[in-house]
Amino acid sequence: VFGKDINLVLVLNNLSSDRKRVRVDMSASTILYTRRAVAEILKAATSVELGPKQGKHVRVKIPYTHYGKYLTTDKRIQVTALCEVMRTHGLKLLVEKTIILEDTNIIIKLPRRVVVNKAVSLEISYANPLPEPVSRCVLLVTLMNQQVKINLARLAPRERSKIYFEFTPRRVGPLQLQVDFSCDKFSHVKGFVTIAVAPA
Repeated sequence: VFGKDINLVLVLNNLSSDRKRVRVDMSASTILYTRRAVAEILKAATSVELGPKQGKHVRVKIPYTHYGKYLTTDKRIQVTALCEVMRTHGLKLLVEKTIILEDTNIIIKLPRRVVVNKAVSLEISYANPLPEPVSRCVLLVTLMNQQVKINLARLAPRERSKIYFEFTPRRVGPLQLQVDFSCDKFSHVKGFVTIAVAPA
């Protein structure tokens, strides 16, 4: 989840009946959705001794403090592990994984029934998932082809807050509400719901 430390486990299995020594070179970079690297955030190397038919776990932790300021709005991190079996004339295996960090910041609560031409109030809750305060917080609410910009107070580390948004639907049928939350430390955290507007 965005704002938290990332914990990964690489599983190595020796399928042979001989002892193996494996050198593991790990790296991680923040990337764009095109897979183009933005910044390297981790470089580590270790050696693992594997007995016959033995498996071992290599644990890797990427703290938020290492990746936070380098993350793009795509919220993607590419992790690679180059595993080389020693004394086997350079037998190598490359493992790659792309991590897309989830946002759990925006929660939109609707009343049970929404009726045309009747005012309705929604609860929009938003959060700072980071271990540090954020300021210059802005919510951009898009509904019925109109945008409303709402300036918000600063949020303490891990703080959640909420506002109430009132509107009157003018037609029956589905309406899409989109919320975009930005601040000085991250931007474009989105949430959306489809509202079913009933006849009066």
